[in-house]
Amino acid sequence: MRIEVQHNFGIIAKRLQELKDDIQNKVLAQTVNALAVEAQRNMTTEIAAEFNITRREALEYLRIDRATAKAGARFVMARLYAPPRKKGRGFNLIRFVEKKVTFAEMRRRKKAGTLAQLRVQIKRGGGPKTLHGAFIANNGRTVFVREGKARLPIKALTTIDVAQMFNTKRVKSRVVAKIKAGAPYMLRDKLAMVIKGKRPD
Repeated sequence: MRIEVQHNFGIIAKRLQELKDDIQNKVLAQTVNALAVEAQRNMTTEIAAEFNITRREALEYLRIDRATAKAGARFVMARLYAPPRKKGRGFNLIRFVEKKVTFAEMRRRKKAGTLAQLRVQIKRGGGPKTLHGAFIANNGRTVFVREGKARLPIKALTTIDVAQMFNTKRVKSRVVAKIKAGAPYMLRDKLAMVIKGKRPD
């Protein structure tokens, strides 16, 4: 689960090539690290806009491996990724259970005999999804469903985690587009800062 962005920086790249290798590496490392932080910020915004979690919750599961300015490096790379949760498990579905409903909707469901049915909303768009036969137990912490007609066995219900939200095509494409648009300006700014702050030979 990672974002890969390639970019031709045009005239800015030509200016960069005029510098010594160690200065080039420093500029590139600072640029890709700044872009990784910006991608992380954009990713939390996009995930929270698409799915029913907060930006803070999304940020908790996003990691950055920073680039370093190594001597003689042919390229530099920073990595933004979302590691899967323990044993590949997704979020407990309890966090997406519908918590409130309008009085009119409550009356409609009561009339239809569906008032007691659990509903969850994982994505922000659209309405909640009904979980037929599901129930809450474990002191209100877990949503379960029976695996047969008998009372037991039961299984806990989970859903996708941030790693899968991260890799959603629509979310990922919007983040990549923003990074590609901002990359030349980020390189230009980092190049100007390093040139201004570098020591004379």
